[in-house]
Amino acid sequence: MSHVLVLVEHANGRPAAGTGELLAAAARFGEPAAVVVVEPGVAVPADSLGALGANTVFVATVADADSQIVTPQVAALHAAALAANDVAAVIVGNSIDSREAGARLAVRIGGAFQSDVVDVAAGTQGILVTQQAFGGAFTVTAAAARGIPVISLRQGSIDGAAPAAAGTVAEIDVTADTAVAAQITARHGQAQASERPSLQTAEIVVSGGRGLGSRENFVLVEQLADALGAAVGASRAAVDAGYCDHSMQVGQTGVTVSPNLYIAVGISGAIQHRAGMQSATTIVAINKDADSPIFDVADFGIVGDLFTVVPQFIEAVKSRKN
Repeated sequence: MSHVLVLVEHANGRPAAGTGELLAAAARFGEPAAVVVVEPGVAVPADSLGALGANTVFVATVADADSQIVTPQVAALHAAALAANDVAAVIVGNSIDSREAGARLAVRIGGAFQSDVVDVAAGTQGILVTQQAFGGAFTVTAAAARGIPVISLRQGSIDGAAPAAAGTVAEIDVTADTAVAAQITARHGQAQASERPSLQTAEIVVSGGRGLGSRENFVLVEQLADALGAAVGASRAAVDAGYCDHSMQVGQTGVTVSPNLYIAVGISGAIQHRAGMQSATTIVAINKDADSPIFDVADFGIVGDLFTVVPQFIEAVKSRKN
């Protein structure tokens, strides 16, 4: 059976959220094989990856890997592809680092890089990927014309899980790689740790828009998110107006999310925003303007004053919890 390589991001010995989804996608086309880059002395999460479906865990040990930008991951993927011999595809996440690693790998091996994929399936022409194009205005199905497909999968797009597998560790040597590495010399402006879920990985996202009117009023979005155990997002208009930090921006020029539930509060629904959230399983929109474009993609719409609706929403959630 052909291998399907999966690049695994990890922290503190734990695979990143969404790793199981990548391995589930890989299992549709072959034998899932995880590729992990670690620094010397760092534990490899082989057992966890095996439980998520990785039959083989290719491990590259690289000194100062955390202070190099992407190059160790590209080298590891390349080495794993050579070691595996028969590779049907490579699947990476949709983070900035994973997308760059995937694109660089595709150039190196003469593969086809397919970004922001929302579904994968087997077809007569090989692996078919589904992508949203032109800001989500069109849905496109495509297959790689040549080379190994290198697929960047949008988180929250694949249901199910791969069967548990052995998680057998296979060491790979990347010391012969000659790519020039960009070094990280300092990190600035890191966001403070939050108890809320990560915006990209959250099952529920509550986003606020210009309709909130001020930074003080944006607290309504945060209160609703906290009641639901959700992440907090925002439209570009809300970010530009200073209601919240840029890291919360959802849309074409911000973060792309695909949660089970997306609640848009006071967001008109410009195409740039819809491009970043319309693949959510269920979309709820709250807006006083019944003609707002957000209602075109919403599964449920509430036409009303958000300053009346949202407090009632919060109370209803709290009462259900009690």
